[in-house]
Amino acid sequence: MKSIANLGHQPAGDPLLADDVLEFHAARLLLLVSICGTKKKTTGFMRLDGLTKLAKLDFLVRYPEFYEKLAKHLKKDHTTPIRTIESSMARFHYGPWDDRYYHILAYLEGKRLLEVTKDKSTYQFGLSALGTVAAETFAASDSYAELVQHMQRVKDLVGTMAGTPLKDLIYEVFGKEVVDRKLGEHIS
Repeated sequence: MKSIANLGHQPAGDPLLADDVLEFHAARLLLLVSICGTKKKTTGFMRLDGLTKLAKLDFLVRYPEFYEKLAKHLKKDHTTPIRTIESSMARFHYGPWDDRYYHILAYLEGKRLLEVTKDKSTYQFGLSALGTVAAETFAASDSYAELVQHMQRVKDLVGTMAGTPLKDLIYEVFGKEVVDRKLGEHIS
């Protein structure tokens, strides 16, 4: 994964996938916190509580076909999913996982777009003032319109659930796709 700033060093003949661009992932996670989070009482900025919850919501965002299957399982109204957002995630101890989360979250924190705090054993990911402006800019862009709409559907479906119950639900519904895979195996 490379930053846009470093892509000039890549040979022109090498293919470039959005999945390889750090800022693509960072923008998606900023939008995820902004849309699927809750308003922090002290600052008024949005935050998402728990790394497990962040990863499971991101899973449903990145795999709209799994979102649709989960909506059917929960007997909730759902709309036709959008196309797949990006490439595979890996089977991890806690379900679907992207091993780049730590790098992306550190990048967002280093750029002062995200504030990471810890309450007991739960990490809290809160947008900073700068992160809020960035997320609002992305949300207003036509380039992100479809993604924003899908994130809102994900929030409406499971946004109020805590991370562990959401993980357990994903394990229950997606046994073949997630649970039956070996640790580290890619989900696609």
